[in-house]
Amino acid sequence: MVGQLSHEVEVKVPASEAWELYGTLRLAKLVGEELSTLFDKIETIEGGGGVGTIVKLTFPAATQRIKFTKVDHEKRLKETEVIEEGYLDMGFTLYRIRFEIFEKGDDSCIIKATIEYDVKEEVAANASYATIEPLVTIIELTKNYLIKSKAAKDAN
Repeated sequence: MVGQLSHEVEVKVPASEAWELYGTLRLAKLVGEELSTLFDKIETIEGGGGVGTIVKLTFPAATQRIKFTKVDHEKRLKETEVIEEGYLDMGFTLYRIRFEIFEKGDDSCIIKATIEYDVKEEVAANASYATIEPLVTIIELTKNYLIKSKAAKDAN
């Protein structure tokens, strides 16, 4: 069973500023510091933020490792896939998260998050565990962070 979920938000900052956060490990650091309700811990296991980087996400009830499979600075696109535990233990054969930053104007962009998944037919009911809500929370956190950072820069 294949599925896809997505969410997008307009942010009043240049796309380049949003990508400076999303295109690096700064996103994981910010999320780890600010969203302790979602994650107990986020740690980089391998890599510096490019393709091949592996990050371990520890949730209150489970852990999973994700791998950066695509980081395209020109298109402002980052994809990660679950490679161990978590969704794979529930019968998913693919659980991919994609973040894209689209320029809307000089001082505005769209941040889009997409989840693509594939779950084995014999456990198709587990598809209900795929949810965009954690990514919505992350986008809202980063939106507020980016707006505050821009305001601080503009004030100087």
